[in-house]
Amino acid sequence: MLRKEFPWARFYTLRSPVQFDDLGDVLEEIWASHSPRRRDDGRGSAAQSGGEAIIGESSAMQSVRTLIERVAPSQATVLITGESGTGKEVVVRQIHRLSGRKGAFVAINCGAIPEHLLESELFGHERGAFTGAVNRRIGRFELAMGGTIFLDEIGDMPMPMQVKLLRVLQERMIERVGGTVSIPVDVRVVAATHRDLPEHVANGSFREDLYYRLSVFPIEIPPLRERPEDIAPLVREMTERVYRRYGVELSITPEAMSALENYSWPGNARELANLIERLAVLRPDGRVDQDTLPWPLRPAARPLATNEQELPAGEALTATLPAGGLDLKEYLAELEREMIRSALERADGVVQQAADELGVRRTTLVEKINRHKLRSNG
Repeated sequence: MLRKEFPWARFYTLRSPVQFDDLGDVLEEIWASHSPRRRDDGRGSAAQSGGEAIIGESSAMQSVRTLIERVAPSQATVLITGESGTGKEVVVRQIHRLSGRKGAFVAINCGAIPEHLLESELFGHERGAFTGAVNRRIGRFELAMGGTIFLDEIGDMPMPMQVKLLRVLQERMIERVGGTVSIPVDVRVVAATHRDLPEHVANGSFREDLYYRLSVFPIEIPPLRERPEDIAPLVREMTERVYRRYGVELSITPEAMSALENYSWPGNARELANLIERLAVLRPDGRVDQDTLPWPLRPAARPLATNEQELPAGEALTATLPAGGLDLKEYLAELEREMIRSALERADGVVQQAADELGVRRTTLVEKINRHKLRSNG
């Protein structure tokens, strides 16, 4: 028998035979207590966001900080846009920290939960609402009462749920699945997406009225390639973090730093954070020079085209052969590995999205991920 105290001072008990809802509640709380995405201390995951604070000296990031300070004390709904890995959750947590709200910070990825489960996750359900619902369950909106709910990847929310979310934003009331009682919710709503919502509105895949309801106060985070002056301060923060974590003090040569500043960073700050952590593991002596950087950052390897530098139609793909030659098999394997890693980072680890990005079947990509010993979210 497992007995666990939850933050809202309730006790849950698992008895034999185990019921689905009881197990789900306990697993949810265990996951929350170990996940940096759900902790209420306002700190984000370095690998996911690139930092616990908003790091950057560029005018663009200074503007973002100014917008955060202005909107945080209000109750305005905020829509944060930007490419994957730019640090949208860091911005959301900063808004929550400065808001003065005493309730919890609760995050949910709207694109990672199956459509038939999303309503229950957001609003909760009553006992008997559907097969397997043997107990009442509290949804994320109620868990965030008095605090902030972060609707991540709102652009991936199914159309039926968009209608229900719009009603909640308009009336500030929810109904649990299978329930008949309207429950008032005092929750600050912040949404984020890497998608072009106006384009989705134009093609009919996102409701126009919901878009305007969410974008009361929009904040756009520019990609890292547009603010190379932020790379050095980000690297300093990240190297300090890996020193605390691994005890490895990275020393990055000026040539290596120049290579970092001239790379396009398709995975943005998340990709940079992952690189710094990888270097701490691979370079225990701490020295990082240009030749020890992975394939995409080595200048001799960069003439190959990327998604950000597409070749004109009909132009041949060329690459410069190093003076000392190379091991073609190893080179191609490293190229494949880094391209898969980059695609996974841009897709937040979602294999199907990465497979679409690379133009391969999901099963093929899974085999390659296993072969290269990479990590994904399934």
